[in-house]
Amino acid sequence: MSEGLVTVAYIGATILFILSLGGLSHPETARRGNFYGIGGMAIAIVATLLEPKVTSYVPILIAMLVGGSVGVYAAIKVKMTEMPELVALMHSLVGLAAALVGFANYFDPSAHFSGVEKTIHETEIYIGILIGAVTFSGSVIAFGKLSGKITGRPVLLPGRHWLNLGLLIAVIVVGKQFLDADSTATGIVPLSIMTGIALLFGIHMVMAIGGADMPVVVSMLNSYSGWAASATGFMLSNDLLIVTGALVGSSGAILSYIMCRAMNRHFLSVIAGGFGTEGGTAGPGIRPEGEVQPISAEETAELLRSARSVILVPGYGMAVAQAQHTVYEITKYLRDKGVNVRFAIHPVAGRMPGHMNVLLAEAKVPYDIVLEMDEINEDFPDTDVAMVIGANDIVNPAAQEDPNSPIAGMPVLEVWKAGISIVMKRSMASGYAGVDNPLFYKENNRMLFGDAKKMLDEVLAHLRG
Repeated sequence: MSEGLVTVAYIGATILFILSLGGLSHPETARRGNFYGIGGMAIAIVATLLEPKVTSYVPILIAMLVGGSVGVYAAIKVKMTEMPELVALMHSLVGLAAALVGFANYFDPSAHFSGVEKTIHETEIYIGILIGAVTFSGSVIAFGKLSGKITGRPVLLPGRHWLNLGLLIAVIVVGKQFLDADSTATGIVPLSIMTGIALLFGIHMVMAIGGADMPVVVSMLNSYSGWAASATGFMLSNDLLIVTGALVGSSGAILSYIMCRAMNRHFLSVIAGGFGTEGGTAGPGIRPEGEVQPISAEETAELLRSARSVILVPGYGMAVAQAQHTVYEITKYLRDKGVNVRFAIHPVAGRMPGHMNVLLAEAKVPYDIVLEMDEINEDFPDTDVAMVIGANDIVNPAAQEDPNSPIAGMPVLEVWKAGISIVMKRSMASGYAGVDNPLFYKENNRMLFGDAKKMLDEVLAHLRG
């Protein structure tokens, strides 16, 4: 295939990727968006294989077979509740690929540059490996935190901000030595030192970020992986990689901004770390007082049956208990009885952007009754029953009522304004942000303790009985 045809194919793939992003912006068009993305990637792969530069297909086909097999296995075996961990792991692979491509490009014997061209090429390699290494190590730590293999609490080293500044200065100093190197043999030393520093920085950065900020971290790493891919495109002079990497990087950055705004947090304060669980910077606010009023599954079923309007608020507890299918059955039963049932989704519910939407879509909950926080928050005063399923921080009234609370100013779902609210939790433990929740002690609130799946099964049985 000629270079002209390859360029045309790349333009077609780019258009499909843009359409894919547009489709993924709404649940009803997400399936179509996925197909656009698949089509774009298929065109990109075929066009790349037919490039004149490609002389041997055997190693490429072997790599594609291995990678494809891993992808198919993951798609079949990984549960929907484990998607945040899988996404973080995939980001790490993008970062690793960018770093490895950078090293391969540096050792490429066919590359002959001099003067300004050499400086530009080596700068591309240096930045590509830097971003790739940070993305790789940071994503591995994020995977460990999300999967429970590493503590979700922020690990804060003394003088961590000075440490980060020192690492940044070291990267700049070593970068100058790399660009001044007169041969590959002398340049590999500063390049390897920078790679080690970048790996340490990625580890240190994500270890300092607490559990409450993990949705932002996943989005942030998604953006990093895009910029890593774009840097790889510059190294390889591949226009498609540059454009698609920029699409992923910019969309991830915008999503990170949206997530931060939904938490009333600044992006830099998230990167600085510390807020996320007990032991972090979640300082003392007003300690809630009062008595908790427990409720049984039978009483919950009776309240739901007699209600005219019900809003369900899913959280990570629903994901852990894998209760989304039972939630759908309860929703279907109530809607068949004429009850107006809707779902309220907070932007940072769960452990990654869109986590709750994915789980509800898997359980076949209709898209039109799944509403974002801004669309439904004003409806709570006219709602008979608001039922919180495994959520905590996103329904914490302290965000509005306690100016000294660590989450003061954070937009939350105002479930306490409903006629009665029911909170499903295993215990009275605080949420991932390590902040006490006054909602539990309000007069119109009831606590349904126990595993979400088990208790919802009981509620469903009483409804049908």
